[in-house]
Amino acid sequence: MEHGTVEREGLTLVARKPCFGLPTACPNCLPVYIYLKFSKIPFSLEFNLIHPDSDQIPFVESGDRVAYNNEKGGVIQNLKEDGIVDLDSGVSGLPEWVSMKAMIESWLADAVMYELWVASDGKSAHKIYYSDLPWPIGKILYYKQVHAVKQLFGITSDNAENREEEIYSRATLAYDALSSRLGEESFFFENRPTSLDAVFLGHVLFTLHALPETSVLRSKLLGHANLVKYAENLKMEYIDASSSSSSAPQSDPSSSAARNGPSYWRSKPKSKPKKEKSEEEKKFRRRAKYFLATQLVAVLVFLSLLGGSDDADVELGDDDDVMGFD
Repeated sequence: MEHGTVEREGLTLVARKPCFGLPTACPNCLPVYIYLKFSKIPFSLEFNLIHPDSDQIPFVESGDRVAYNNEKGGVIQNLKEDGIVDLDSGVSGLPEWVSMKAMIESWLADAVMYELWVASDGKSAHKIYYSDLPWPIGKILYYKQVHAVKQLFGITSDNAENREEEIYSRATLAYDALSSRLGEESFFFENRPTSLDAVFLGHVLFTLHALPETSVLRSKLLGHANLVKYAENLKMEYIDASSSSSSAPQSDPSSSAARNGPSYWRSKPKSKPKKEKSEEEKKFRRRAKYFLATQLVAVLVFLSLLGGSDDADVELGDDDDVMGFD
């Protein structure tokens, strides 16, 4: 493990909210949270509740730097390149490490996305992304994302079964390969955590805790006892133990987050001087002011189109209880 020499004013991870017993229930945010826990670098955790459709979340603030999810390979890559923390020294050039991480970030990530937006009733997605928004806005954004995911996977009414079989077949191959590689070890390479472990542990915890019991992907994962044991052990060591032992929420009685928020919420230090934000971050934060208004307009436009023409392309899906856009 290598920690960079770049001076840190303190890290703040901005993620989506906790639920399902996870510190953050977003499948993109959880690996970043775990990566920082693996690094043992102190950081604050804040939650963004008003940008469910933003691909910039999660992001990490460090001084005047902001590492966004949609930049330069994601937050973890940014943390490595900026010299803040690099857990992959000595392994990132190994072909087997590269291929296994690629499987997790493609085949398994695709399977989670498919189950979250296409193969389920949408309850998990609503709880993670839209439960803090007004009902009509949350519902329309959910249908919009379902449509986007179907387009991404090229799913139509004609090929839906074949695409599902392909997605689950790849996930099965990935689990088999990862299970064989892990064996009874605590980590995948060199008996220490790397970003591969962070990404996979985030995937396993999300699959076990956030997906419904009827999940096909969850059942496939449960068929690999060593992968489940691996996740349970690391969760106890790096997530549960650190949350229960943290004194930060109790030590600041003036913080409303400490009084009312979950035990792993930490407020940003009040004495921290205000820092100059990048233009991109200023633009991102300005969106919050107009988000609800613009989404309300989108709802009105959607409803007007839905009721204004008998030839509309939008159909009510009979099979999966969501609006079909194919």
